[in-house]
Amino acid sequence: MLKLGVNIDHVATLREARYRNRGFGEPSPVEAAKICEAAGAHGITAHLREDRRHILDRDVWALREVVKTRLNLEMANAPEIIEIALKLKPDIVCIVPERRQEVTTEGGLDVVAAEKSLTETRKKLNDAGIEVSLFIAPDEKQIEASARTGSQFIELHTGQFAEEFHKAESGKRKAEIELPRLIAAAKQAHALGLKVNAGHGLNCENLPTLFRVPHLVELNIGHSLVSRAVFIGLENAVKEMLSLLRDYR
Repeated sequence: MLKLGVNIDHVATLREARYRNRGFGEPSPVEAAKICEAAGAHGITAHLREDRRHILDRDVWALREVVKTRLNLEMANAPEIIEIALKLKPDIVCIVPERRQEVTTEGGLDVVAAEKSLTETRKKLNDAGIEVSLFIAPDEKQIEASARTGSQFIELHTGQFAEEFHKAESGKRKAEIELPRLIAAAKQAHALGLKVNAGHGLNCENLPTLFRVPHLVELNIGHSLVSRAVFIGLENAVKEMLSLLRDYR
């Protein structure tokens, strides 16, 4: 079965909107993680950004204590965050590009340009027993470079696919153009021995189309689940998504 990793960043975003720099507040991303796991989620994802805009250091340490499935730490390839990861020992790290001015992660890593540095970071993390994933666009050269780093996973950036899908009917046709890129990327990565995850902008509407992409192991979904939870609750939102994921073959 295709696995669901729930990104709980935006639970923390809601907390920080009211309790920024207070050291406490609600809603709790840790409690959210417990609810998601109880509902059947296969893993919990949290992005410890350098500017600490949502998930905070205390959150990731608390998550490490309570997460029973699989803790995925999203992070920049930055010395401070790498040191935290080595001490925290999440099950897997997903290295992402990070810019302070962006609202959310807007693109994939340039693994070709940063191959040496990413390889060094991958070795450090693997030596600590942490698997490594690289968040990349569905690009042939980036996939080849990702394989050369020795990483265990890639996570395909589905943002362009999701953006085009949610435009007008012409946009949906563009999504059909983006889809072959994702399919080709998944096939290439699989052939190179990389495991394939995907994420960014995914929801119940666009997933049936994405299911044409082969070799997917796990989808990391956050914003749409937190948004849906406003209306039906987090437990129900996770169960609804898991029910949809059962259709993946």
